[in-house]
Amino acid sequence: MNNSNPQAIFANQSKRYFQYLQTHIATNSMVSKATGIPQKNLTRYKREFEKKGLLKEVCRKLCRLTGFRASYLTTNSDLFRKSNLKKN
Repeated sequence: MNNSNPQAIFANQSKRYFQYLQTHIATNSMVSKATGIPQKNLTRYKREFEKKGLLKEVCRKLCRLTGFRASYLTTNSDLFRKSNLKKN
């Protein structure tokens, strides 16, 4: 990867974000700490994946990292149905 190419950097970060949320249920703050990807970028990727139906909120509760109420997220489609049941 060419580090001077912003498009390549964003594409790599987006891919890492998606892959991380395949095996972890986490808030963006937690993902940022674990991956080193800036939280500002994660917010952008979250919106893109939500629009495509590839990311869902599992629940909202206090973030273990920040202590503030936050969305716990996943890209693991096996967990999507469970998250929809909790909201109904």
